[in-house]
Amino acid sequence: MHIEPLLVSEMLVFAKVVELRSFAAAARQLNLTTSAVSRSVGRLEAHWGVRLLHRTTRSLSLTELGAEVYAGCTQLAATARDVHATAGHYSDTPRGTVRLTAPTVFGEIWLTAQLPALRRRWPEVQLHIALSDQPEDLIAQGLDLAIRIARPEQLPPHMVARALRPVRYIAVATPQYLQGLGGALTHPAQLPERGAQCIALGYGTFQNQLQWQPRDGTGGPLISTSLPAPLTVASSLGITTLALQHQGIGLVADFCAHQLLEQGQLVQLLPDWELTGGYAQRTAYALYMPSRHVPLKVRALIDHLVDAGK
Repeated sequence: MHIEPLLVSEMLVFAKVVELRSFAAAARQLNLTTSAVSRSVGRLEAHWGVRLLHRTTRSLSLTELGAEVYAGCTQLAATARDVHATAGHYSDTPRGTVRLTAPTVFGEIWLTAQLPALRRRWPEVQLHIALSDQPEDLIAQGLDLAIRIARPEQLPPHMVARALRPVRYIAVATPQYLQGLGGALTHPAQLPERGAQCIALGYGTFQNQLQWQPRDGTGGPLISTSLPAPLTVASSLGITTLALQHQGIGLVADFCAHQLLEQGQLVQLLPDWELTGGYAQRTAYALYMPSRHVPLKVRALIDHLVDAGK
């Protein structure tokens, strides 16, 4: 049976429209205009002389025949993806565009710092990065990869996760602020005793109720402290900015304060103690959808980030 080459393309577009339940979303993922996607589905319906979709301004649903056609089109799309992935899997050189999303501050500070080395090694890999603190739907947004900071139990079960690096939360302040508290601290109980104030993230578990445990592995008892938090900022970057102005003790992700600590502009308080509880260590993960063949360009990026996180 002869199938026109153009018809195969229209079937793949139709499958994407139904998968995303939106002409506009399919257009974004396929790098087409919405009108082009609409015309493509229209040509498919005209070719067969049938209606595949019920369309209104607010909804999109399959006709009875459309549902049967969609089942066949999804098989065609899956076969096309497998062929494409197989070819990319055995390619010698990573190439192509990787679309990913990452948390805003983590992306601005840590992720972007790792990219020049990646570009030097794999110059044919292009990256489109969306920075957002909201979880993104990889399929709906046409993304290859998502980076998220989470605890293992918070990971979505339907996705593959690779650990990139640990993310610890630490207490930092300027040397001047620490001196105003009377100098170096050796025990968390000294924080409220000396009148310390904190700058907290102020959302979820990131509040001003702090739990500490010794880092020497002895498993000593948890020490709980509660500090006044006249300033809360939902950004580690914003907290470090305020801490640099001697506004209090910043409770921040370690990657955010790393350079400032090395430069001596900030110092870490109680380095022999670990924040636990709401500020317990997380991990930065690379998340992607399961596939028999992960594209080489995606594997190259993930492997590079894993090495950078060691």
